[in-house]
Amino acid sequence: MRILLVEDDPDLSRQLKRALSDAGYAVDHAPDGEEAAFLGESEPYDAIILDLGLPKIDGAAVLEGWRRANLSTPVLILTARGAWSEKVASFDAGADDYLTKPFHTEELLARLRALLRRSAGHAAPNLSCGSLRLDPRAARASVGGEPLRLTSLEYRLLHYLIMHQDRVISRTELVEHLYDQDFDRDSNTIEVFIGRLRKKIGADRVETIRGLGYRLIAVEDEAREA
Repeated sequence: MRILLVEDDPDLSRQLKRALSDAGYAVDHAPDGEEAAFLGESEPYDAIILDLGLPKIDGAAVLEGWRRANLSTPVLILTARGAWSEKVASFDAGADDYLTKPFHTEELLARLRALLRRSAGHAAPNLSCGSLRLDPRAARASVGGEPLRLTSLEYRLLHYLIMHQDRVISRTELVEHLYDQDFDRDSNTIEVFIGRLRKKIGADRVETIRGLGYRLIAVEDEAREA
């Protein structure tokens, strides 16, 4: 899952980027409204965390521009502006949630998880596909109750697949949602990570749809390769 963090405070940006990365997200950072507006419309994010008090273009104007362009990405406002009128204006401009500074990082992460669940049509906090389970709160996964040992990219791949299970996902889409902007993206590496993931969760759980991509499905067989 790929997140755009729009925040002009360098210290807070570093802190949040580290926390988001540790939670299993690919994170891009925009330090001002101008770059945020461009990235939001040109890159496919799963969610956006947006400060309002930004240089160059105010965050509220950025949000309004995104919504005029029919950008449906969930947006969490993160700002020191705590007046009720600011909150109402933000929701009316198209925000999906609002968190006032100072805040606890765990609350931010919880709100982000809720936004991602709702946008993908999931209600339960934990995700499942048959006996395959993923707990976004702990960034952990299991099959048949047995915990899986996953690298950060394997976890990110599984998270995206299980969020969009039963849908065919192209290699291009996976590349766009697994890697941040600075990563040297290569769609061929997706095949490598798919192969590694199959060895850990069971090869028959990830279908290859020739010429189209991959699909995560629920299966009855619990056997996995060592």
